[in-house]
Amino acid sequence: MKVKPYHLLFGSFFALTAVIIGAFGAHGLKGLLSPEQLQSFETGVRYQMYHALALIVIAMKGHTFHLKFEKWITTLFGIGIVLFSFSIYLLNLQEVLGVHISWLGPITPIGGLFLISGWSLLFADAARLILHKKK
Repeated sequence: MKVKPYHLLFGSFFALTAVIIGAFGAHGLKGLLSPEQLQSFETGVRYQMYHALALIVIAMKGHTFHLKFEKWITTLFGIGIVLFSFSIYLLNLQEVLGVHISWLGPITPIGGLFLISGWSLLFADAARLILHKKK
């Protein structure tokens, strides 16, 4: 099985940091953030982990099938994680950090669009593989 090292590198990095950030949120921020902020923070962690695992699966798939849009999918997931999850972290930590970064608010849905676009391309690839197999 051929592993895609960069996809594995980024997927494992995002998974590793999701666990660290999640633990920090659960244990270090409990008294500092409101329940709503903690829930939002956890959403960022959860989405980061989902997409990290998706990157790892893509990295480990080997030659069993070819994703036509693989580079786009992994790039969209990577950018989407940074824009979506990290903007959520920073927005919820702005009071703790003593900074005013509410301008990041519109960045979160843009990150979500990147994630949705990555999943859309993966769906298109899956459909292409099924249709190609039937021929």
